[in-house]
Amino acid sequence: MLYDRNVSSRRRAGRNTGIGNVKKDEDDKLYLMLVSVHGLIRGENMELGRDADTGGQTKYVVELARALGERPEVGRVDLLTRHIDDPRVDRDYAEPVEILSDKARIVRLKCCGTEYVPKEELWDGLDDFVDNTLEYLRAQPRLPDVIHSHYADAGHVGARLSMQMGIPLVHTGHSLGRVKRRRLLAGGLSREQIESRYRIKRRIEAEEETLSAAGLVITSTAQEIESQYGMYNYYRPGQMRVISPGTDLSRFYPPRRDEWASDAARAIGPFLSAPAQPIIMALSRPDRRKNIVSLIDAYGQSPELQRRANLVLVAGNRDDIRDLDVGTREVMTDILLAIDRHNLYGKVAYPKQHSPDDVPVFYRLAALSGGVFINPALTEPFGLTLIEAAASGLPIVATEDGGPVDIIDNCRNGVLISPLDLEGIAKAVIAILDDRAAWERYAANGLDGVSRHYSWQAHVGKYLDELKPLISKAEPLPRHTTPVVGRAYRDRAIFTDLDHSLIGDPESLGAFVDLIRTRKREATFGIATRRRLKSALRMMWENNIPMPDVLITGLGTAIHYAPDLVEDRVWSHHVDHLWHRDEVRRLLEDVPGLTRLPGAEQDKFRLSFAIDHETAPDIGEIRSLLHQNEQTVNVFPSYGKYLDVVPARASKGFALRWFADQREVPLEQILAVGGAGADEDIMRGNTLAVVAAHRHHEELSELKNTKRIYFARKPYAAGILEAIDYYDFFGACRDPES
Repeated sequence: MLYDRNVSSRRRAGRNTGIGNVKKDEDDKLYLMLVSVHGLIRGENMELGRDADTGGQTKYVVELARALGERPEVGRVDLLTRHIDDPRVDRDYAEPVEILSDKARIVRLKCCGTEYVPKEELWDGLDDFVDNTLEYLRAQPRLPDVIHSHYADAGHVGARLSMQMGIPLVHTGHSLGRVKRRRLLAGGLSREQIESRYRIKRRIEAEEETLSAAGLVITSTAQEIESQYGMYNYYRPGQMRVISPGTDLSRFYPPRRDEWASDAARAIGPFLSAPAQPIIMALSRPDRRKNIVSLIDAYGQSPELQRRANLVLVAGNRDDIRDLDVGTREVMTDILLAIDRHNLYGKVAYPKQHSPDDVPVFYRLAALSGGVFINPALTEPFGLTLIEAAASGLPIVATEDGGPVDIIDNCRNGVLISPLDLEGIAKAVIAILDDRAAWERYAANGLDGVSRHYSWQAHVGKYLDELKPLISKAEPLPRHTTPVVGRAYRDRAIFTDLDHSLIGDPESLGAFVDLIRTRKREATFGIATRRRLKSALRMMWENNIPMPDVLITGLGTAIHYAPDLVEDRVWSHHVDHLWHRDEVRRLLEDVPGLTRLPGAEQDKFRLSFAIDHETAPDIGEIRSLLHQNEQTVNVFPSYGKYLDVVPARASKGFALRWFADQREVPLEQILAVGGAGADEDIMRGNTLAVVAAHRHHEELSELKNTKRIYFARKPYAAGILEAIDYYDFFGACRDPES
């Protein structure tokens, strides 16, 4: 068994009322959910290299899902990605479900509309993906045992799902924002250019958030842990494990027959004057980091290498270079210019098109020719192409950075080079081509090493072993713990803050209260505030606000239900996860510009401070301080003068979604009123939302272009009434612009 049956039974017993009406799985099989948001993901004919977003990661997650589905202890694997319905891409990506095997499938959920967009444009829509995933999971017979996110965008999704539901999070970064920013700065781009093009700040914030939430981070190499994740505030090497990716040995294998009549051979043959020469092969998307132009320069500056071998560059697919995105177009143009500069016509092949089935054949052609595979990338987190080449019986030459170091150490099937030493690159390739005994030794070692270290069977075996402690300790959040009392089912709700949102204009407040009382049978009325319970009740009494059906207090740390203000104890227990109040207080007590508020403003799950922005560090630095000291928390600015620290599982948005699941109210029919930074997550996602006119300031300014958030022209309660009309809340209840 994968884990102790008694532990498993206790875990299931605690989940039988969970989201999706969890049922006992008699076979005790695992349900694993992978999340990979960007790029084009499908099970067959993957468009690898089409653009910067459809590279090795997309292939990895599909093959991981398939390999996990073959394990006897696994009952189901869902790979969640974006639903894309765009005439510019294949209709396959609009299919809601694609079956990979008996136990594995791709599930496509809506996010950021239906157009295919680059990953940098997805950030504002990721909370839609979170809410759509919650809706999807509610319809399933049980919750996943684990969520495994891939890359920073899926990390944001996975972290929020994990915090919301208590499901363990596993994360694989694939590449990291801090590393990319450092590389781009070294390449001459300014911080402003980097931010404008890559939204790198959002990416790094998501990575920090993910690291704080993840129980396990899977990397491809030890170097990735030490040199890359070590740059992050929430760096915890104890939670990180090296599990090298696998490769599909049914597709990548040594030559078994003459491949020269294949489509792949026909694709490169017309470029070459002497096609029988050994092949120096490089395969990657046209990205500056892949350093293809330096490889051409190394080849072009070595007459001996040109006499000994042809150079074959498989660099994505293209019809017209002018139609490529800017970065890809620039690299392809530089490749053509370098070939022309060195007059390499007849010696270099650079086919315009290839299919996924051609890729294994390219490797076998190079092996048949007695050639070499080369990866000259400036940085290489892993190097999947290197193990594909090794599995094909092809010696390798690779950059001395990252994954290639581990691969060659494990397989002893090639040599490492400096990607900037052009003469050294040429000498390394020539040395292998000229020594047939060495070539055969490298080829044999590669085949043996891949079988032992880089098969999918080895990968998923180690992977599932690492899940044992996460699964055994998990306490997913149950469902329907608070019965609906005293009122008929209502399919919509209004949630508003008190301070600076509802209260401020007595006349419009009176009109709002009258509306709520008149429509009380149609909509749930809720308050979501940073105030403690007693303070909120006093404020409502002073302003003649009726008792709400639901009262979320302390920034989502507590939930109370009418008519007797019964506290949701399940939620309180859920929120308490990894909360170390005294340690947080100790870390912040000497931070300049922070003054802890009086005891009446504090709570079991909240530490509140007045903040002097003239002397205090910015919010990001305060978060960094807490993360560096392994505090898993949420930090919220409020009204420009307060700073609140609460457990990571607590927020107004998390609490509202718990309520929505308990009472089965669709998020699309909840109107959320926000007025401070702490309200951002209650408004993002699938809820309808409004910001009243007097709160159109910097804390919420980034939400201006977010769908389903209405910036009212009127202040206070008048702005809420304006939004009720705008959304036709008691009628169609929808965003008229969607």
